[in-house]
Amino acid sequence: MSAHFDALETRSPAEREAALMAALPQQVAHAQKHSPAFATSLAGVDASRINSRQALAALPVIRKYELLAQQQALRESNVFGGFASIGFGRAMPRVFASPGPIYEPEGTRADYWRMARAIYAAGFREGELIHNCFSYHFTPAGSMMETGAHALGCTVFPGGIGQTEQQVQAMRELKPAGYIGTPSFLKIIVEKAAELSVSLPSLRKALVSGEAFPPSLRDWMAERGIAAYQCYATADLGLIAYETSAREGLVLDEGVIVEIVRPGTGDPVPEGEVGELVVTTLNTDYPLIRFGTGDLSAVLTGHCPTGRTNTRIKGWMGRADQTTKVRGMFVHPGQVAEVVKRFPEVARARLVVTGEMANDQMGLQVEAQASDALAQKIAEAVRDITKLRASVSFVAMGSLPNDGKVIEDARSYQ
Repeated sequence: MSAHFDALETRSPAEREAALMAALPQQVAHAQKHSPAFATSLAGVDASRINSRQALAALPVIRKYELLAQQQALRESNVFGGFASIGFGRAMPRVFASPGPIYEPEGTRADYWRMARAIYAAGFREGELIHNCFSYHFTPAGSMMETGAHALGCTVFPGGIGQTEQQVQAMRELKPAGYIGTPSFLKIIVEKAAELSVSLPSLRKALVSGEAFPPSLRDWMAERGIAAYQCYATADLGLIAYETSAREGLVLDEGVIVEIVRPGTGDPVPEGEVGELVVTTLNTDYPLIRFGTGDLSAVLTGHCPTGRTNTRIKGWMGRADQTTKVRGMFVHPGQVAEVVKRFPEVARARLVVTGEMANDQMGLQVEAQASDALAQKIAEAVRDITKLRASVSFVAMGSLPNDGKVIEDARSYQ
């Protein structure tokens, strides 16, 4: 039995990149023609020229709060804010809602959210029964996993969330090969089974997502005979990356183009540096171009030991939205980035907010050669952009932590 879902996973990086860059201008052209939102935001863009990562990086990033704002503004005429290229009817059998609410369409294509690849990597195979404990209501998580499992040839028990004792009973009687859902709920189920003195010998694998999955919890499950793997997906984009048996980072899905950019900007960071995940999907029904997930991660160098050749990321490393309120005014990561752009001699910067509430102080740490004149100019730029004063201090090149933070709130709230 193959260790890989399909041949796409083991093609050469050059072949993959060529295929993605060939598909990219077609997707941009499709979005311009069929998605009113992108017809506006990409007006004047020659789609045929968006055939490289450099060209892609010049397009605007659409962040989640912007998508929500546009959906809210157009609620009466277009619930998807003009981002979807399909409408209600046969082309859209389901529509889901995420907190906001943000509405997401589901089209008719098999394995619409591309989850089969992650389910396969977690060890599931055709002919098995999967106990799916993601919600089937409002959010697409339950459907995302079910349609992926069906594409893999698996049968699904739609357990959903809650009703822990009934979940245990169903697992005992149906004997599923494994579980799909959040890691915390799997732990609750296993603990409940132990409390009820119920053995679940068939439960030997799991695909978990939706929340952090620390090594301690992974090991806890392994001690109970469950090999659990994680994947990273969103309601807007479907699968983005998935874990393999190597347990070395997450391998990117074959149907997305992923960039990691400096928080608050659309500028790609050097490989290995932490930044915000920005994703372009090749889904023509919901053609999101440069969608800012708001999640932080970094590229993990090298290829997966399992033979998969796509880029790996380190997994979820926090949130990119570090907007902070200082003296009654919001300071955004994009404002810090704007300061840095004014000074070519500054490599990186980090704004640290200290003090106590109502007595806030801002200090900008910059990687640059120390200079009183430069410090004064940077301080003036900070005040010009944020309307707030900040001290400026110089630190050694490369000394700022590689954690994706542009703004650090170090105030005391006691």
